Order: sequence, then structure tokens, then C-alpha cells
Amino acid sequence: MRTKTGLVAATFALSIASLAMQASADIYLRDGTQKVDVREEGGRLYCTRVSDNFEMCNGMTRNADGTWSGKKMKHPDMPGFMRFNGTVTFRENGLTIRGCALGICQSEDWAEG
Repeated sequence: MRTKTGLVAATFALSIASLAMQASADIYLRDGTQKVDVREEGGRLYCTRVSDNFEMCNGMTRNADGTWSGKKMKHPDMPGFMRFNGTVTFRENGLTIRGCALGICQSEDWAEG
């Protein structure tokens, strides 16, 4: 029984480590050219465009299913006062970022850069 418990604990620890690695500091490409630094700091997710330090994710929190969400997301092509409900989902070779406001949603796929 002790071996089974140890195996389950080790598998769980590796799963958690894998999820944490997905959100560590990485560069992703928005629109194929814009470099975005996506990183976890203090349990929150930040997505900062490298060229001008524009922050898009603004401290999203992790959900039980491994996605990240928040209500302060910004879009670099919209006025600075606008905020969106956003979600980030990590995929094998990138991520999908989705923002919604007033029932209108837009999503983008970013490749690892």
C-alpha cells in the first residue's frame, strides 16, 4: 500500500510541476511577429508585449482546469481604459487568449517564440 501511495503522490507532483512549467516565463508570438513575455509571478499570469511593455493579462488567476482568467485584460489595439474578461489556455506549442466585453468575444492563438 505504501508503494501505491508514493506512486500517486509522485504522479500528482509531476502533474503540478508540468502545469507550473507551462506558465513560467516564455516568449510567445502575437500575430506572428509581436513578442510577448508570458510569465507567472506570485501565482498570477502576466502577458507583456516586449516592444513597449504593454501588459495584456494583468494578473490573471489559475483555475482548477489549468486555464487562467481575469477581468482586467487589455487589448493593445483598444483604448487604454477598456477592460475585458479574459481567459488564457496553454496548448502544446502555444496558447489561446480570449477576451470578452459586452457579449463580444475575440480570441487569438499565439505560437511559442
